[in-house]
Amino acid sequence: MAEILQKDGTWVFDGDALRLTPGRDKGVDLLRKELGEQVVPLGALAGISFEQGKKAGRLRLRLRDGADPLLHATGGRLTEPHDPYQLVVESDRYGVAEYFVDEVRHALTLDRVPAGPVDAYLLPGPSVPLSFSAGDGTASFDGDHVRLEWNWKTEDAKASAGTRTIRVEDITGVEWQPAIGLENGHLRFGVRHAPTKAPPKYDPNAVELWGFKKDPLMALVAAAVQARLPHPSAAGDTVRPALTPSGPEPDAPAPADDHDALLRRLRELGDLHRDGVLTDEEFTMAKQAVLRRM
Repeated sequence: MAEILQKDGTWVFDGDALRLTPGRDKGVDLLRKELGEQVVPLGALAGISFEQGKKAGRLRLRLRDGADPLLHATGGRLTEPHDPYQLVVESDRYGVAEYFVDEVRHALTLDRVPAGPVDAYLLPGPSVPLSFSAGDGTASFDGDHVRLEWNWKTEDAKASAGTRTIRVEDITGVEWQPAIGLENGHLRFGVRHAPTKAPPKYDPNAVELWGFKKDPLMALVAAAVQARLPHPSAAGDTVRPALTPSGPEPDAPAPADDHDALLRRLRELGDLHRDGVLTDEEFTMAKQAVLRRM
């Protein structure tokens, strides 16, 4: 067995699984505290690494694509403070961290664990029920239904429909997107027979996020719902990349085959602006976000 105890948390490896327990220090991220202890089976791992720094190092787990509903729902957008698969290591424990890495890598080799994608979730996702408030609403999930309730900051056009309740069997997809710069984020649910191109500010199936402290907690709701949806491989979808330090940047230029889609998006924004759905400021911000991707 290998074990490393730090203020940031405790990692234990027993040869079959890693038990990741977040620390109680005030500096430990809120999402990690709410997620709680994670048990990661060896078969879910694609690799492990340790990076030394001047004052502290960092242990990192790399999960196999499609193994974790949290990583799929967030699409590689969780930044370092929120990532449950990283551990800050104090400089006087570098030797312990290196031993920990060697033990896990040795087990991966002995068990011949492949690094490729999986066709079923190997982690269960966050425990339910869950309920978090951020941005313009509160998202709750009891395992069967998503409930979206609005607050005084919600756009009138969305709030007028009242509280939204969505059955899991009616959900076709879920996405959590953090706020980036001046561009707001969202928690959005795709609902069968209710397609919409409305921005999250006006979408009754989305909570708009503005970049505040509790925004990442909405990722836990996204992950809990994702864990109850068909695995992406079942529909032949491409599995989103697991979170890695070299993962895709949110503002990376779009591939050539996405160029037409971005042009369509610009036209849609122009239509919304002309119809009075978007203000001049909102239109400018949304247009700049699209242009950055081009």
